[in-house]
Amino acid sequence: MSRVRKLAGAGALIFAATAASVAHAQTPSADPAHTAWMLAATALVLFMTLPGLALFYAGLVRAKNALSVMAHCVAIACVASVLWLAGGYSLAFSGDGALIGDLAKFALPGGRGAVVGALPESVFFAFQMTFAIITPGLIVGAYVERIRFGAVILFSALWLLIVYAPVCHWVWGGGWLAQRHVMDYAGGLVVHATAGISSLVAVAMLGPRDGFPKDLHPPHNPGMTMMGAGMLWVGWYGFNAGSALAADASAGAALVATHMSAATAGLVWALIEKLKFGRSSMVGLVTGVVAGLATVTPASGFVSPLGGVALGAAASFVCFHAVDLVKHRLKLDDSLDVFAVHGVGGILGTLLVAGLASTALGGAGYAEGMDAVRQFGVQALGVAAVCAWSAIGSVAILLVCRFTVGLRANPEAIEDGLDLSTHGERAYQG
Repeated sequence: MSRVRKLAGAGALIFAATAASVAHAQTPSADPAHTAWMLAATALVLFMTLPGLALFYAGLVRAKNALSVMAHCVAIACVASVLWLAGGYSLAFSGDGALIGDLAKFALPGGRGAVVGALPESVFFAFQMTFAIITPGLIVGAYVERIRFGAVILFSALWLLIVYAPVCHWVWGGGWLAQRHVMDYAGGLVVHATAGISSLVAVAMLGPRDGFPKDLHPPHNPGMTMMGAGMLWVGWYGFNAGSALAADASAGAALVATHMSAATAGLVWALIEKLKFGRSSMVGLVTGVVAGLATVTPASGFVSPLGGVALGAAASFVCFHAVDLVKHRLKLDDSLDVFAVHGVGGILGTLLVAGLASTALGGAGYAEGMDAVRQFGVQALGVAAVCAWSAIGSVAILLVCRFTVGLRANPEAIEDGLDLSTHGERAYQG
């Protein structure tokens, strides 16, 4: 009897241990390897804005406005971070609405144990926050040297909640475009199309810089611009490869396609300049690189390395001519070519991924029931909807800014330079 009781007791212990193991396996938990990679990717994407984008843009303006551009980037990073916790993240990634999320994830109520897929929710939140920082930051390049600092703050805050968060929900948060299987791996629609279209609206309502387009000063520090572009290129590894949300083959494929697109685009832009002007500028070279990075963004995890090369070549050819179209034909002073490079590049990549994702071309293929033709239709629908919403939302927000804090700095402030007139400091002393 004693022996039977011992065996029964051992069996009970084994059953209890097995049940506990099964229960533990069913409880969602974060994967340490994926988490480590996403922590690094998050840092890389923030690095794109601070200091990458700040240096890239600051080098392209006149010396008397360089510090103001840096201030815009820092201020936007601060505002976007607070708003992301206060509601932006929840509107983008909670709820099952087709158009917008809800406030169930206000201030991250899940605590340290909450997970999203294989990641702690805090890491997923932070990674997406860095996207919410750089997207309004991109728009800075359109309105530099003439906008009020208060307008930058108010516009960016309202834009994040009214334009960015809904589009993010449409595409990545389970909204209506996600339900139609739109392909946007890392932000051709969510980041580049929204920022590009909003930039065009902003410069149309703000007006050009004095002397545009004939009497404009060249970039005051192309070397600074090159350093910023290098930081953007490195940071883009986190931007695109990090969008796999895992340390896996998809992340590796996205990284390689991203790099090949950037490298090809830089070479093609330099060649175009050589053929047209007889020389290849350093600013042109890095502008091409950024155009390639923007264009491959929506496609990066879906295409082969050769697909990245094709996207880079197309990016420089199309974006180079878009710069001329916007500034010299449409007469819009998009100061640092945000629409022509980011907007046009993001839209171009969003459309081209429909074909380049084919498995016949080494791509990842399509969702069930989709092919290249159907996918192109969905991509085009996404482009039209996102561009329309970005334009309408931006007009409304800019009107609010105009009638509250004002949009354009006064002529004396512009003449003195926004560094001194707005911030009481200079980028350079002596």
